[in-house]
Amino acid sequence: MPQMDIRSDFETITYDEGDDGVAVVTLNRPEVHNAFNSLMQRELHEVWHTLRRRDSVRVIVLTGAGEKAFCTGIDRMEQMGGQSDHTTDPFVVGAGGTTPFMFNDPGDNIGPKSCDLWKPVIGAINGMACGGACYMMGECEFLIAAEHATFFDPHTTYGMAAAFEPVHMAGLMPFGEVMRLALVGAHERWSAQRMHQIGAVSEVVPGPELLGRAKEVAAKIASQPRLAVEATLRCLWNTRAMSQREALRQAYGFVGLGTNWESIQEGQRVFESGQRIEPKLH
Repeated sequence: MPQMDIRSDFETITYDEGDDGVAVVTLNRPEVHNAFNSLMQRELHEVWHTLRRRDSVRVIVLTGAGEKAFCTGIDRMEQMGGQSDHTTDPFVVGAGGTTPFMFNDPGDNIGPKSCDLWKPVIGAINGMACGGACYMMGECEFLIAAEHATFFDPHTTYGMAAAFEPVHMAGLMPFGEVMRLALVGAHERWSAQRMHQIGAVSEVVPGPELLGRAKEVAAKIASQPRLAVEATLRCLWNTRAMSQREALRQAYGFVGLGTNWESIQEGQRVFESGQRIEPKLH
């Protein structure tokens, strides 16, 4: 199967691919705190789907442009009719059809797992992350945050049920914390340090070091046999949808699918090389 190319003319995101198997996808609407409009939804949907068949990329870092915000959710000015242009698509941004049953959830477009991408995605949270940002954070393997990053969900404050977003974050946060996040709306914000304390963020670093650290961790993952990494990822995501006993039964299948002679030999070459891997204490 031929490798898919990534186009270079995205308007709302940027794409940068290194030679170490790591690509960086950046939400690029800093003038509106990287809120996603309908065009960004379509471009994210495209890049996630294309990366499924781009074998040169093994791990993706997802971040936002600038230092103020990772993403502040859906572009309310577009959604509420305040601004529109040729990119506006109400069927993408959530207006849906003529009944509530025809609602189109933005998460179907912007979340890597919702777009069936099963390569590791590391979220590099470079500032404010709120509302619809949870669609993407909740579908990352783990988050690394800048010290100044903040997290909140303002839905209830603005008269909307907080539903999709806290459901995504429930995979990262204890129940009481995600409940509080959803209920207090815009009245409280979680610091990066607090999110790390409860286990929702894997690591907190100074802002200038964020992208470099995320790419460093991504490169370590990308250096390992791809099949083993992707099988491990898929197996662990499976545990989110079933009981532990059911997940353990299915683990046999993932071991079979994710272990082949080529991967074993690749790992054996590392073992036999005599070059000690110097782990970084985390």
